[in-house]
Amino acid sequence: MGTFRSPLWRRCAGDVLIRASTALALALIWTAPLAAQIVPVTAQVTARAETVPVGTANDDAADDPAIWHNRARPQASLIVATDKKAGLYVYGLDGQVKSFTPAGRVNNVALVNMGRSGVIVAASDRNDQAQALIQLYRLNTRTGSLVRLGAVPGGAGEAYGLCLWREGPRLNAYSVLKHGAIHHLRIDLKDAPLATEVRKLQLSTQTEGCVVDPRSRKLYVGEEARGVWAFDARANGPIDGQLIAAVDNAQLVADVEGLAIMPTGRQGGWLVVSSQGDNGFALYRLPDHRPLGRFRLTAGIVGSVEETDGIDVHPGSFGRQFPNGLFVAQDGHNEPSAQNFKLVSWRDILRALKAVDKEMPQ
Repeated sequence: MGTFRSPLWRRCAGDVLIRASTALALALIWTAPLAAQIVPVTAQVTARAETVPVGTANDDAADDPAIWHNRARPQASLIVATDKKAGLYVYGLDGQVKSFTPAGRVNNVALVNMGRSGVIVAASDRNDQAQALIQLYRLNTRTGSLVRLGAVPGGAGEAYGLCLWREGPRLNAYSVLKHGAIHHLRIDLKDAPLATEVRKLQLSTQTEGCVVDPRSRKLYVGEEARGVWAFDARANGPIDGQLIAAVDNAQLVADVEGLAIMPTGRQGGWLVVSSQGDNGFALYRLPDHRPLGRFRLTAGIVGSVEETDGIDVHPGSFGRQFPNGLFVAQDGHNEPSAQNFKLVSWRDILRALKAVDKEMPQ
């Protein structure tokens, strides 16, 4: 007996069903209607400032930013960012270059305040595609310069993503390799930097962005074609992850790129994800990961933003332009100039989201 293949169905406006066999159509009409996919409304936001373009022109070069917040003088806060063909920039909030440190092919960057050890900056080094390295620096927050401390191994393979977590006196680094391996390292900064691998996590395909929520001790990792995974960030935690935000071509469109957390209170806030495939940014509510709005950065005082790789966000005041938090996104176009980074008021983002969704919390 041959296999029966029913005619193709399509879901159309008004619940119209096209070309179904009579029996199959009646059966489906008598059952509950198909669930239509909900396409979220995308809010439109404009950036308030931008950085000077990176030095590498006519190439995909700017990649990832990390924000240092100056609590005493918010307007003196800094942004460390990568030119993944050349090295590390430090920018002021006016977008001007404070310093540039040649480092070759550094892809992602993260920073953390380690108290007496200072503000530590780490960058994923892919100069050797067979052996990932993590380059380590101390940020001089007064001058905006970087002091190199050394490098530690980040795992066998090509370095891609990187994030940090200060756990009491311990510095945890998560070295994300292009093929999906995630090496969890403990870094000792007492003398020359020394890294000890404490465990290894694994995803199936190309992986890059990551961020840790220190409140919940969760590590979020972006698998570019599939979505966002949550892992236990602790060294003694289970190695299995949970897919908490899948690519669905509505809320989240591949590639999944940069991840960042805007915290509120003891466990609330937002996980922000670069939805590169449609030039958007998807938000998920913490701690339950419920999809909660999305936005795009359109042209205004500065240009629009497309094909974003890395992002970062930080709460608090950053001066008059950014009174309730700062969001920074890499701009993959910025034509006719080289790529750069756009600076956005978090208050502007929330207001735009509220305008399209009255239930959106402020």
